[in-house]
Amino acid sequence: MRIRLCLAALSLVGGVGLTTLSTPAASAAACSDIDVVAARGTFEPGTLGLIVGDPVFSALQKKLTGRNLSSYKVNYPADLSLTSAAQGNSDLVNHVNSQAAACPNQRFILVGYSQGANVVDNSIGISSAGAVVGSPIVATIPAALEPRVAAVLLFGNPIRAIGKSVTGTYQSRTIDFCAEGDPVCEAGGDDTLAHLGYTADADAAAAFAAGKV
Repeated sequence: MRIRLCLAALSLVGGVGLTTLSTPAASAAACSDIDVVAARGTFEPGTLGLIVGDPVFSALQKKLTGRNLSSYKVNYPADLSLTSAAQGNSDLVNHVNSQAAACPNQRFILVGYSQGANVVDNSIGISSAGAVVGSPIVATIPAALEPRVAAVLLFGNPIRAIGKSVTGTYQSRTIDFCAEGDPVCEAGGDDTLAHLGYTADADAAAAFAAGKV
């Protein structure tokens, strides 16, 4: 099955075993100008995510040189369990709520790759139920905080394979990359390796976000 092959490939990136992917307990970041909240893909290694989160954060630092950036790795299993995306959804919303309360001037950039895109979708009110490694919505960012979300950066978003996309409040602030042939985000896609190539879009994503901040 193409999806299983893709997820297996992710687990082997960099030769990192699954036991290295445990996440520390959630903790509040300092009151930076912008908090980059990143939800990694299934079994994806790296600090914020080797394929997407880390290169995107690095690109944002270069594009937003006059701003102080912090980062947060969404604390969730990022595995194939039925509640994985829901746990990420809850943690992302809890983090944004706590940061927004502690730091009244802080804004947010949300980053999601693969299953992490499901996490972000749910958190902004777009259900990923029915998508691969998706879940029903369990929490959403409150309407009062919506203006503080500067940009939403999505990669290999599974809801696209079931004909959905980000609409409504966040649509104009969202960029959603789906590589040609990526079976996770393209119905009928047949290029498993396309799902692993989103590092190449980090600079374009950062440029988009810089234009929204």
